[in-house]
Amino acid sequence: MPDLQKWKTLRTEMVLDHRWYKVRREEVQLPDGSILDDYFVSVRPEIALVFPVTAGGEVIMVRQYKHGAREILLELPGGICDPGEDPENSARRELLEETGYEAGKLTYLATMHDDPTKNTNRFHFFLAENVRPVRDQSLDVTENIQVERVPLNQLKSKVLNGEVRVANSVAITFLALERLGSR
Repeated sequence: MPDLQKWKTLRTEMVLDHRWYKVRREEVQLPDGSILDDYFVSVRPEIALVFPVTAGGEVIMVRQYKHGAREILLELPGGICDPGEDPENSARRELLEETGYEAGKLTYLATMHDDPTKNTNRFHFFLAENVRPVRDQSLDVTENIQVERVPLNQLKSKVLNGEVRVANSVAITFLALERLGSR
């Protein structure tokens, strides 16, 4: 079996450079020497996602409309890391903005790729414990978010029955439940 090799990037051109979305077209050479002259990559920002749990054992979730899916979905709070921003700071900021809750203790869980075939970004997952409400939500014009408190012992069944079906929320849920259960 041959050793795995990275592709060689021969040329890169930004074909869409918009504040909401960036796409680059690359010419790449594959390990066998063949050339692809039209490989498209979505240049996406890093994301921080939070699994917030209250002292009373409730998970703070958000329900909001997602236009790409054209659905209202239940998920965990999170969002884009500003350029140069530490993912932990992004996690704290997004939790506060989307829910009005503040984390007592924030623990790093993992960093994962969403779609490494075509996207450049990663998701940084954090467990937030002893969260408590400290202010009203601070939403931008594109956000209309309902905060929902879900008992921790009901969250796994909400994932398994498809009520929570956003991939990054599913992934962080199982990581957080494993971490919380191992104590």
